[in-house]
This record gives sequence, C-alpha cells and structure tokens, in this order.
Amino acid sequence: MSATAESLQALLYEEIPLCRALQVRVERWQDHQLCLSLPLAANGNPHGTQFGGSLYCAALLAGWGWLHLRLAESGLAGAVVIRNAQISYLLPLEGDALSRCSAPAAEDWQRFVTLFQRRGVARLTLNSEVLDAEGRVAVQFSGEYVLQR
Repeated sequence: MSATAESLQALLYEEIPLCRALQVRVERWQDHQLCLSLPLAANGNPHGTQFGGSLYCAALLAGWGWLHLRLAESGLAGAVVIRNAQISYLLPLEGDALSRCSAPAAEDWQRFVTLFQRRGVARLTLNSEVLDAEGRVAVQFSGEYVLQR
C-alpha cells in the first residue's frame, strides 16, 4: 500500500468512525483507481449476505476517497461532501466485497478543477461499483461530490 493509501486509511478511521465499525480497508490506489475491501463478517445481514447499507457506504466511500486522493495529488484542498447519489443492487453478495472507483473522463476532471479554482466550489460525478469475490458487479453507484473552500 502506498503512503497515500495509508494516509487515506488513517483518515477514514479517524474522521469517519463508521469506517472502523464496517472494517473498510484501503486495498490499493493505483493508476487513479481506488479499491476498498468490505468483509462479510462485519457487514452481514440475517440472510448471510452483505447488508445493503454497508454496500452503499462502501460505494460512497470509494468515490469520496478517490476524490480525496486525487485532490491531494493535484495540490487542491477543500471540504468534500456528497450532494446526490443513486445506487442499484444487482446481485446479493455472499462473501467479502471490493468497492472500486476509477477516474472520470479527463475533460470532466479538468472542468471540475477549473471551476473550483475560479469559484471555490465545484461538482464532480464519480461512479463506483462493488464486486463479489469472482469479480462480478453486484452494485453500481453514481455520486455527485461537491468540493468547496
């Protein structure tokens, strides 16, 4: 795990107490893709599958963490909040899960940075997905994150 991923892990546990309870782990930050793990043991429901609320949190956190790391790389700082989100649960997850968020289109990122630099506030839509142990997409998530000074 890179130093940047390690700092994100510490931040999640220190600033968002729910992450510790869910046992969310930063698995990797590579090529502008963030992957978080979510163990079934800490997030199970009475059906023996991952709890939907935990999956929502993991998907949202993948986007929030992605933006946090990308901003640090870009030398930008501000408060990141979620403004709007949509989620689709496609498959039940009967084991551990992996939540991942990849970079948006380059032009979307550049527009976001430019708006933030000009106005001190900008919005960016990030898509994340939660995968099962076989790599199948079980959850699709789209969140609109806001950065403000």
